[in-house]
Amino acid sequence: MIEILYKKPKGRGPYEEHALVIDYLPYGRPEDPPHRRRPVAQGVGKDFFILLDLEPREGAYLDLHEEVYIGPDSEKRDKVKRVVKRIRYEDLTATAKEELPVAVEKIIESNEEDFVRFFNEARPITPRLHQLELLPGIGRKTLERILEEREKEPFSSLDDIKERVKGLRMHPKDMIKERVLAEIKGETRDKYRLFVPVGGGRRRRGGPRRGGPPRGVRRRPRP
Repeated sequence: MIEILYKKPKGRGPYEEHALVIDYLPYGRPEDPPHRRRPVAQGVGKDFFILLDLEPREGAYLDLHEEVYIGPDSEKRDKVKRVVKRIRYEDLTATAKEELPVAVEKIIESNEEDFVRFFNEARPITPRLHQLELLPGIGRKTLERILEEREKEPFSSLDDIKERVKGLRMHPKDMIKERVLAEIKGETRDKYRLFVPVGGGRRRRGGPRRGGPPRGVRRRPRP
């Protein structure tokens, strides 16, 4: 399995410092026994779309699509006490699954510069396959038009791509959104990854894995 990320992770692997909330259960999961119910939130990371279970701080209230800090600086974590673990799409609540596409679109809009850079710098994977061809709606002829246009002048925005590349059936933002959701759900028809790292969390609920921080979260540097 080859990972081709649109941005390079810092350190040894991808980790998230900010996430968008896609569900908040202030009274815990209804399927849990009453004595074990604790407030819980689910979020999607802003850098690599990693899905996470989050433990809110006592007294904190989280709104849907609210951006929260989940990085290593405990003083900045005003609403989230800790990241419990990385999870898979099938571990999301019904509400989280419904809100995920909206959150993904918001993340794409807020990180537009990174995605435009991806269009400007994407390269061939093999002699017969280009990174851009992994996006829905881009075939060989469309790819040639994109490469011709970016050779003339780098793209400045996702709207600029749509305006300059003739014959695009989808807006570039929608192409990215569909690909991101397919990678999150594991529904891609190829073995490559453009935006979402391979892997998921353990199915059982609980604390961080033994011997280190939760997957997808940066290890706190030693003083």
